Order: sequence, then C-alpha cells, then structure tokens
Amino acid sequence: MPDTGTGLALILGASRGLGLGLARELLGRGWHVIATERGGRAEPLHDLAAEAGGRLEIERADINHPDQIEALRGRLAGRSLDLLFVNAGVANDPAETAGEVSTEEFTRILVTNALSPLRAIEALAPLVPAGGVIGAMSSGLGSVANNESGGWEVYRASKAALNTLLRSYAARSRDSGHALLLIAPGWVRTDMGGPDAALDVETSMRGVAGVIEARRGKAGLAYLDHRGQTVPW
Repeated sequence: MPDTGTGLALILGASRGLGLGLARELLGRGWHVIATERGGRAEPLHDLAAEAGGRLEIERADINHPDQIEALRGRLAGRSLDLLFVNAGVANDPAETAGEVSTEEFTRILVTNALSPLRAIEALAPLVPAGGVIGAMSSGLGSVANNESGGWEVYRASKAALNTLLRSYAARSRDSGHALLLIAPGWVRTDMGGPDAALDVETSMRGVAGVIEARRGKAGLAYLDHRGQTVPW
C-alpha cells in the first residue's frame, strides 16, 4: 500500500487556482507543503499559510527563469521531497488558430507550459528520492488521440509538448525509481476554465491529490485524469 497522508511536497505555481487548491488539499491530508509564488505577495496563499500551523512554507520563484529555479534548489539543498509538482498554465484566446497567433505569443505559451516545467523537473528531481512522485499539471486537451473537436489549438499544442517532453524524460530516467505523473484535472472553474466549467477546484484537487498518493512508490510514467483514469496519449 502507498504511504498516504504524510510527506513533504513542493508545488511550483501555487499562488492561485489549481496550485493553491492542491496546496490546500494536501495540507488537509497532513502533508507539509512548500509552495512557490512568482512575483508579489499572493494574499490567498499567505492566508493559507497563516492557517496551516507552520506546515506551509512560501518560496518565490518564476518558472520561466532558470536562475531562480536553481536558486530555489540551493535553498532546499539537504531536504528530501516526497512530491515535486509543477503547476504551470497560460493560454491565449481559445479560438485563435495556429495561423493567427503571433510568434511571440506562441513562444510564451510553449515556454511556460512545456519547456519551463521540464527544466524545473530536471533541476529539482535530485531532491526526490526513489519512490517519490514527480508530476506536472497537464490537460485532457493535451491528448492528441482525443482531439476530435479542435479549438484551443495553441494551448493543446503546449500541453501535448509537455506530455512528450516528460515522456522523453521518463525514457532516459528509467533507473531513477521515480513515479512520474501527468495529470489532467478536468474542466475546472478557474480564471482559465471559466465560470461554466463542470468542476470546482476543491473537487478536482481532491481527486488529483488522491491520484498522487496512489502513485507513490510506483515507478514509471502515467497520464491520468483526476479520477485516476488513463488518458489516451
């Protein structure tokens, strides 16, 4: 049985939305959490820290700045993470096609959603011992096999790129003993998901946390949704 309900988690990108929701859910399950904010003080995250009885630490790091990730690794040297989870997601207008998006906007989304998460994983993975979980927030929209409806072209491409990069990482890290995880949280009522989404943050992150805990000690890569069901690549 996996060891659930305890451990040290690092969540990159926890100032709001899904990242904040995951931090709150893990705290409720007894975890100690290190959460990052990108820029100025994120009041909801700091409010959560005030309620957490010392079990929530806040660090500052912008995932798009490798020097900041390296500095974070230095500050965490000597600590052992049971969970490293990268929550990064930006989007453009979902109706904007590949033929319409500017090169600059395309680059911004692909760097933030795919390249920077993998760079962060590369930098911070040495802090996770064998049996620990390394995960990233993907999306059901990142499934190439399930793309029958179109839309969200650039965002889809970025999450498909994230999936491919982590799959490549898994292929060359088979001896690490890490449980690698891509999570599709569902359509969630966040700033990105909008008010009409099917799930609230609490329901989605309750499922995500359960999936994370179930993966502890299971080496290899899985692409799962918040219910623990496999998502087609």
